[in-house]
Amino acid sequence: MIRSVTTATMCLGVISAACVPALAQKPEQVKSSAGPIAVETVARLSSPWGLAFLPDGKMLVTERLGQMKLVSRDGKTSDIGGVPKVRSQGQGGLLDIVPDRAFAENRTLYICYAEEMSGGGRTTMASAKLADGATALSDLKVIFRQDGPPTTGNHYGCRIVQGRDGNLFLGMGDHSTHRNEAQNLANHLGKIVRVRPDGSVPDDNPFVKTKDAKPEIWSYGHRNIQGATLDPDTGALWATEHGPRGGDELNRVEAGKNYGWPVIGFGMNYDGSPAHQSTAKEGMEQPVKQWTPVIAASGLAFYQGDLFPKWKGQLFAGGLAGKTLVRLALNDGKVADEERLLGELNERIRDVRSGPDGAIWLLTDGPSGRLLRLTPAG
Repeated sequence: MIRSVTTATMCLGVISAACVPALAQKPEQVKSSAGPIAVETVARLSSPWGLAFLPDGKMLVTERLGQMKLVSRDGKTSDIGGVPKVRSQGQGGLLDIVPDRAFAENRTLYICYAEEMSGGGRTTMASAKLADGATALSDLKVIFRQDGPPTTGNHYGCRIVQGRDGNLFLGMGDHSTHRNEAQNLANHLGKIVRVRPDGSVPDDNPFVKTKDAKPEIWSYGHRNIQGATLDPDTGALWATEHGPRGGDELNRVEAGKNYGWPVIGFGMNYDGSPAHQSTAKEGMEQPVKQWTPVIAASGLAFYQGDLFPKWKGQLFAGGLAGKTLVRLALNDGKVADEERLLGELNERIRDVRSGPDGAIWLLTDGPSGRLLRLTPAG
């Protein structure tokens, strides 16, 4: 079923639910527990990976092969120069992007990408400035470089979240062929790290005083972090990570905790052999939710808008292999209800964001990826 879209007007340059310049096109329509949803294609992009909203209503989108696009609400795109050089082999490239909480004042962005190193690539995070009206980044500074054996192309992770205190969480992967390093506190593989915006280490990080441990580490035992977000009510960090053949995980991530990879888990190796010692072990955390078969969870956001009142405060996770958007209702930290959405689109969902207009915004994966806006139909 298809419906048409009327044209609205931009109000003072800020996106709002009642006042947006909608595209003159016919959105797709899909079913959900909240009623029919209109799926509007705002822009088409090449292998988009990360989405960020700016105060003026425009958006920044990273494209994995190394480009950054500025996207207006009417779908017009323009190139942003000055991006770092990236290693775009395998799963690497220009990946996540997050504006500083005070972006309107300091114009600071944080960018995660795959950087070339001897023998392969590593995950790197930089800060940069984007002046109002500028067409290129300036003042690009590397603030964190992952330490450990290189990857030939897989499991970079690369999701950034800024905490309420301004410190930055960065979720990373185990580089695929170095899975046991996720348990080694002497490097950054398979870890979530926490640093200040200038890259220095907060004094209250859990391993600051642990001998031979990297002081940036916040948590460990992760396989490949692909989604991360803050609970808007509590400030708690949540993350999703890829399992192997089975065992994708949703975790509430706490300081100093061990999330088990590769010692415990619920999947198997791709050849069918056991991937873990067991599914549980003392001193290692259990996931809040695990998916077997996998959805290849990517992108994670708490919905904070008013367009879907039934869903306010619930989690949404994208699925790459699952070609789905997963809605998760939480109750006392546990998943009380799950719904699979957007199967009709048959597209890999790369990133998920709760937009300032109350809509749910998505990036779909691949050379002909889309920036999508989800609103109640009608």
